[in-house]
Amino acid sequence: MKKVGVILSGCGYLDGAEVHEAVLTLLALDEAGAEAVCMAPDIPQRQVTNHLTGETTSESRNVLVESARIARGRIQDVAQVDATGLDALILPGGFGAALNLSDFALAGAQQEPNPDVARMVQAVHEAGKPIGAICIAPALIAKLIPGVKLTIGNDQGTAHAIEEMGGQHEACTVQNIVIDGSKRVVSTPAYMLGPWIKEVAVGIRACVEAVLAQTA
Repeated sequence: MKKVGVILSGCGYLDGAEVHEAVLTLLALDEAGAEAVCMAPDIPQRQVTNHLTGETTSESRNVLVESARIARGRIQDVAQVDATGLDALILPGGFGAALNLSDFALAGAQQEPNPDVARMVQAVHEAGKPIGAICIAPALIAKLIPGVKLTIGNDQGTAHAIEEMGGQHEACTVQNIVIDGSKRVVSTPAYMLGPWIKEVAVGIRACVEAVLAQTA
């Protein structure tokens, strides 16, 4: 059974992992007969948002603890995961990917990735194993894998930041994917475009299938 790492960034699209994207990723992996190895950094969230009002609150939450909600408790601190035991890696999106896995939401192309997340991504990449990136997560991959070709849909500001980091951005519709065959990276826009879960599901399923197809 293939083991695929899934890096989560909290729980909720405004301050953590996008729940639909995360669950659709886990579903597609399970249906394909792969085992998801969920992980997240054990750090405070950069911000906490009330998802009913959209307002930032003064609460303090932990990224790993919040991510455990999605993983039903079966999750590890990314710092404790050995990349050699994985066949591939996938990063769902949500604003948490740009807030908690890095500070891209604040610093743009000058972002500083979380060191443990960076270690995991680079270890998987250097081992020649495939990586999937969904929604805004490709912006993190562009920082860590120089020259990679990927997509976040068609948002010009984010695409420009990706290119400023040395990446190659390719516009893409929500139901499709972009594959960088040489760097073994697959990306799909998901809720960077949306608007419906059924459309997002098509792109995420295609992303997962393309990632698994590249495993040894």
